[in-house]
Amino acid sequence: MVRKLKYHEKKLLKKVDFISWEVDNNLHEVKIMRKYHIQRREDYTKYNRLSREIREVAQSIKDLDVEDIVRTESTGRLLDKLFHLGLVPTKENLELCNKVTASSFCRRRLPVVMVRNHMAESIALATRFIEQGHVRVGPEVVMDPAFLVSRSMEDFVTWVNTSAIKKKVLDYNDLRDDFDMS
Repeated sequence: MVRKLKYHEKKLLKKVDFISWEVDNNLHEVKIMRKYHIQRREDYTKYNRLSREIREVAQSIKDLDVEDIVRTESTGRLLDKLFHLGLVPTKENLELCNKVTASSFCRRRLPVVMVRNHMAESIALATRFIEQGHVRVGPEVVMDPAFLVSRSMEDFVTWVNTSAIKKKVLDYNDLRDDFDMS
């Protein structure tokens, strides 16, 4: 049984909503972190800050005169950079920069790219594979699930040569060569 609240306690509780804090935007943050299996809250806040800065830069470019050469060069460079990072789908116009969110960065994380390439069934499983050292991007073994994969590096995500998972996949496809894999 809970005791009855005193007068001053009731007054204080009227001002506070424990379910949704407007300052934290906690429910949305937790939902995104769970969806993309983000383990550190700092990663999400960093993505959020970066996306806000991108939108601010895009807005400052929009504020320039339409015929200004600096505007066209800056727009081209910004869209080119965001396209190669994989944050925008095309290099069409500056309006795409307003759609860059923290989720855009989350979709470029290595576990999400692995799931998209059918290397793992779920993001949690892909995260476990990365932490155990089964995955490499190019020649480098990556053990950090927060690694962001650009469009050009997407094709170079593969298993480490000594990985047991790679052996199982090659055995299943009947492509394993006993000389190559020891």
